[in-house]
Amino acid sequence: MRDPRLDRLAALLRARSIRTGRVVLASGRVSDFYVDARLTTLHPEGAWLVASLVLDRLAPEVVGVGGPIAGADPIVGAVVALSWRRERPLLGFQVRKEPKGHGRGLWIEGRDNLPEGAPVCIVEDTVTTGGSLLRAVERAAGSGLRVVQCIAVVDREEGGADRLAEAGLRLDALLRRRDLLPEPGGSP
Repeated sequence: MRDPRLDRLAALLRARSIRTGRVVLASGRVSDFYVDARLTTLHPEGAWLVASLVLDRLAPEVVGVGGPIAGADPIVGAVVALSWRRERPLLGFQVRKEPKGHGRGLWIEGRDNLPEGAPVCIVEDTVTTGGSLLRAVERAAGSGLRVVQCIAVVDREEGGADRLAEAGLRLDALLRRRDLLPEPGGSP
């Protein structure tokens, strides 16, 4: 039986985050489908749905959750907050696109809260080619964290899962393109 939270999350994404029509993605690809998942992950119900679904999928050894700054930030905040309520306190971190230009010049914010070798999950709002997710994985691993899991809110099904698999990681997506868009001549 399908989790009703997934159906509700799909409905919220369709209503708030999905646009069709020609758009150029961060990867440089042109697409007919755009997902601004932050419009859902920054919504109170959307944040709760995503956090509860991510927490339910986390590997038991995971002690920290983080991801690329911007897309992952609302997910990390919601997961960390709900983890406390569920009595499984997790630590959050953010992976910068570039090291901070002042202070300690950090790539990873919140890294000092986690011990060396800590098992972590990298989260992302939307995955297309997997480039930003792989960069976050590399930065986290380079800082001494052990990435054991990757979870995305939406997998656009455009090669990201395959790229992660080539790197030895599995992408666990809450929803995929096929869950959000109607099939030609059908319904989602």
